[in-house]
Order: sequence, then structure tokens, then C-alpha cells
Amino acid sequence: MRTGEDVSDQDMGGSQVHCYESGVGDNEVENDADCIATVRRFLSYLPSSNTEKPPHLETGDPADRLVEGLDKIVPANPRAAYDVRKVIKAIFDHESWFEVKPTWAKNIVVGFARAAGHAVGVVANQPMQKGGILDSDAADKAARFIRMCDAFNVPLVYLMDVPGFLVGSQVEKDGIIRHGAKMLYATSEATVPKITVIMRKAYGAGYYVMCGKGYQPDVLVAWPFAEISVMGPEGAVNIIFNKQIEASDNPEETKARMIETIRKQISPYVAAGWAMIDDVIDPAETRRVIVRGLEQARDKKVDRPWRKHGNIPV
Repeated sequence: MRTGEDVSDQDMGGSQVHCYESGVGDNEVENDADCIATVRRFLSYLPSSNTEKPPHLETGDPADRLVEGLDKIVPANPRAAYDVRKVIKAIFDHESWFEVKPTWAKNIVVGFARAAGHAVGVVANQPMQKGGILDSDAADKAARFIRMCDAFNVPLVYLMDVPGFLVGSQVEKDGIIRHGAKMLYATSEATVPKITVIMRKAYGAGYYVMCGKGYQPDVLVAWPFAEISVMGPEGAVNIIFNKQIEASDNPEETKARMIETIRKQISPYVAAGWAMIDDVIDPAETRRVIVRGLEQARDKKVDRPWRKHGNIPV
């Protein structure tokens, strides 16, 4: 090579490089037949052009099906990990989940699914990887997927359990603000129906890019043990009340009391009382709420006069 590197074709730009490291590739498959089948399935969620709606497919999965056991999949303890894919597969139509870029930026999960036959794009935080925190790659991955859904009129469903964005001197030097802004912009400009379910944590800027209140979700609901805050109660206590805790006779007891006080203040019931969310729902009702929201927002039209590309077929 002209660069002087001694490298094979695969190491230079094979599927392992682009599906696992660069994020350029979406999905890796075994052979040509699998590739064609995967492409067909991918296209089944999209319309023929951006002037049409996504195709509706009867799946036989009832729209009003209760999703029992979600509270067992998702621990109430905000520090406990779980696989968000189990939540996705339980909520949406059986066998309808199609993941995009599953081997890159694994702290966020994106892909297509169906809800009572309606095609949707799913954006979900993944606590099994880095605690679900957002970094530069995760923001890029989500932003590209959100824009693709918006371009082809595919509604978006956000399943939120986010501790915020990764912090540190190195990520700042790497431009995490620039990358995070891509996701923020993609969410804010999307004109398709947007439904947000706060499952557990909704902390800091992560709350906004996962389609929080300020970004016009058509439905915004939370589970009973969700927490909506600038940061977690433990972090808030350590930063705000550190001196009071150290000066107290029993620092551990004082800290625990303050954490509990803050936890009550960031309860979803408080947010509902201030009309910052639409409702606090039983996790089992999640599917019903999503389907109802999709049907209510089916004819949604948002005027974005600055989007000059709006009527150009892709």
C-alpha cells in the first residue's frame, strides 16, 4: 500500500472492521443468501419513497396485549443491569425485531419493529454496556438511525434508561459535544410521530436527546420507579451536600436521608403533577400506550419551513 502498511483486504476494510470498529457497516451476515434475505427484511419496514407511509403488516399480535413481567426484566435498582433487547422483544409484535448496527456502539440499541402491524424505529439505551451511558459513537449511531426513520416517515419509539453522557477530559477532547449535538438535532427536527417511555433513569442531557419533554414527543410516559433529574440522587448529594454530610455527627445516616429526600423529588409522580409527562403507567401497559399513541399521531403533520429537502424523493 502507498501508506506503507502491510495489511490484508479484510483488515483494511472487511466486515469485521466496519461492523465492529468503524460503524460504517450495519449488519454482518454469513453469505449472499443471508444478505439478500436481510436486505429484504430491512426494506419491509420502509415505504417505496419518502412520499409514502411505511407498509402496515398484520402480525396477529393483539394491539391491547398486556406485557406481563417487564418489571421483572427491568430491576427497580437503577444500578442493576439488564438486556434492553428483552424489553423490546416483549413489547413489540412477536418476531418483528430487526436490529441495526448490533455490534457497534452497543451501549445504545436501534432497529425496526412492529407495534400492532405499524412499522416503528426503536431507540433504546442498553444498561448491559457501559451502564447505558451515551458516548460519541452511540450518539452518531442513534442520530443516523433517527434521520433515516424521519426521512421515510417511520415513527420513532424511545425507550429511555439513560444516566447521561460520558464525562472526562478525553471524551471532551474527542468532541463529545459535537457528536451529542447530532443526536439532539436529529431528535428535535424529526417530524414523524415520537413516543417516549421513561423506563428507569432519565438523567441530564441524556433525557433531552432521548426525546424528553422539550422535543415534542406525541406521548411521554414513565414507569412508576423512573427517576427524572439532572443526575442521580447519589451524585447530587455528593456534589451539593458534601460539606453538610462531612460536618454531621453521622455522615452515613445523613447521606442516606438526603438521598431518599432527593429520590422523592425526582419521582415521576412529581413530574406528572407539573405536567412534564403525560402519565405514569404500569409497565404492563407499555405496548397498549405505544400502539394507541401511534394511532392517534398517524396523520401528524409538522411544518418545518427550513427543511428545504422535505419534498425531494430519496
